[in-house]
Amino acid sequence: MTVSITVQEPAQLGGSASILMRQRRDHARLDALMNRWQAGGVTDDELDALWQDIVQLVFSHAFAEETVLWPVLRRTEADGEELTGRVEAEHQAINDLIAQVGKSPDDPRRTEWIQQAFALIREDIRDEEDELLPRLRERFGDRRLRRIGAAWEAVRATAPTRPHPGVPRRPPGNALRGVPLSVFDRLRDLAPGSGPAARRAALVVCGAAGVAGAAALMIRAARRPEHARGRHPRRPTCA
Repeated sequence: MTVSITVQEPAQLGGSASILMRQRRDHARLDALMNRWQAGGVTDDELDALWQDIVQLVFSHAFAEETVLWPVLRRTEADGEELTGRVEAEHQAINDLIAQVGKSPDDPRRTEWIQQAFALIREDIRDEEDELLPRLRERFGDRRLRRIGAAWEAVRATAPTRPHPGVPRRPPGNALRGVPLSVFDRLRDLAPGSGPAARRAALVVCGAAGVAGAAALMIRAARRPEHARGRHPRRPTCA
């Protein structure tokens, strides 16, 4: 019987570094941000800042899922294609709504679109926590769950933080197109402009390249059997 990860203790989910606990923490943060946005009582600027935090978290989180988690489920579960296809469709619907909000800042339907996006995000969270993620707990031991969690975290660090219609939902296409776009997204998130931001921009680009290399290695490690061993290529560095 599949047991939702929402009712299990951290030790049952492989510990704080496991993919299940990392996912659950992100979901809780998303829920808190959406609740704050819906509660109101703040300025328009604060609402916009909350919305941007939600958008950045949604896209980096979903990109890492599609790159690391769903390929694992498709390989290990007989109905993995059906399960992940449903969640990918939810991700695409969320993507389309958020893109619509971004393209139409003065449209009177903006609040309605945001509320629809929130409903879809909460549905996606339920599907993942109640059905998809418990499959990983049933299939893998704690060590493998922590390895997958490290790969997921590394990919999330280099993931796009905005909607990009041309980025596919599945690897390797999503990584080939998404990671370069993520550099531009994160520069905009950081502080667009010149001066100190320009100096930070160089660090962001270098860091993204380094983490992207680390992410590729971690994804390979997450997919290897428990007993597999081998050398890793050198991590990219900046001069």
